[in-house]
Amino acid sequence: MVELIVVMILAGILGAIGLSRYFDRTGFDADGFTAQAKTMLRYAQKVAVAQNRSVFVRLDGGGIALFVCYQAGMGCASAMVPAPSGANSGSSATLSYCGSSTSMCEAVPAGISYATNPATAYFYFDAQGKPYAAADADGALVSSFAPLALNISAGGVTRTVNVAPETGYVY
Repeated sequence: MVELIVVMILAGILGAIGLSRYFDRTGFDADGFTAQAKTMLRYAQKVAVAQNRSVFVRLDGGGIALFVCYQAGMGCASAMVPAPSGANSGSSATLSYCGSSTSMCEAVPAGISYATNPATAYFYFDAQGKPYAAADADGALVSSFAPLALNISAGGVTRTVNVAPETGYVY
């Protein structure tokens, strides 16, 4: 009888610990947003090469958005890259951040934060897929783009997405 009670108490303790982790979505959301960020950055580079023009990436802390334009800034807001599937996640946070459900744009899920190192709000891929800092002139021969690390944090764990200078390799 004592063994049965001890087993039930242990099962209860393990169940309480397991259930709290099971219902906490932030770790799963952070993993999903990390994979989505990598995919969006790779897609931006591929669109730049395929369309033979610059594709700007906005990383302003609220999410990630892709723009096809010739200058960084607010003038690009009307030229968002369409999502390849025809729609983004459509969550309320994404719709308020992006303004459209058909653009390649995604807001950061609740409970997740991200920051870039070095701090940047914009950068772009040129027509050859090479990353440039937003301040670099389009068509410049030399890029001042520094290696970019996008650090996505949730639940005490940080996941990193990197963009290499010169090649634009996203890993």
